[in-house]
Amino acid sequence: MNIRLAKADDLLAMQAANLQNLPENYSLRLWMYHIITWPQISFVAEDPKGRIVGYVLAKIDDPKEDDDEPRHGTEIHGHVNSISVLRTYRRLGLAKKLMLLSQEAMVTVYNASFVSLHVRRSNKPAIALYRDALGFEVAKVEAGYYADKEDALSMRRALQA
Repeated sequence: MNIRLAKADDLLAMQAANLQNLPENYSLRLWMYHIITWPQISFVAEDPKGRIVGYVLAKIDDPKEDDDEPRHGTEIHGHVNSISVLRTYRRLGLAKKLMLLSQEAMVTVYNASFVSLHVRRSNKPAIALYRDALGFEVAKVEAGYYADKEDALSMRRALQA
């Protein structure tokens, strides 16, 4: 498997992986905005034939926009909008590798001090990945966060000491 930075040419394949695996879907415009605005922190995983089999789509939040987030001053805040790995490529460690590369880039490029994400309360495998393999902690529960009114766990992880 090859993991590399995502680029605009990958957007349709990334969106297809999202549509296949996740109930939350984003407009192509949002995908493009992320790739153009924060090109160093979104990654794709390719199979040996060069097909996209997973991705992580991330951004850097403006500290002024997130007044409800607990932080000190104007800490830079990375956020994972979406991550997905096609079912036939799961359990190979791709999601963990994608997340770690994105987080490393958040620190080296933007000097981010923490990263956050939302996950469905019912998504036990993802929660286990984030908590047990990556060190995320639940910051709060956001009731009715998703379109179908399922609660989200708002999770975060410190990136720098």
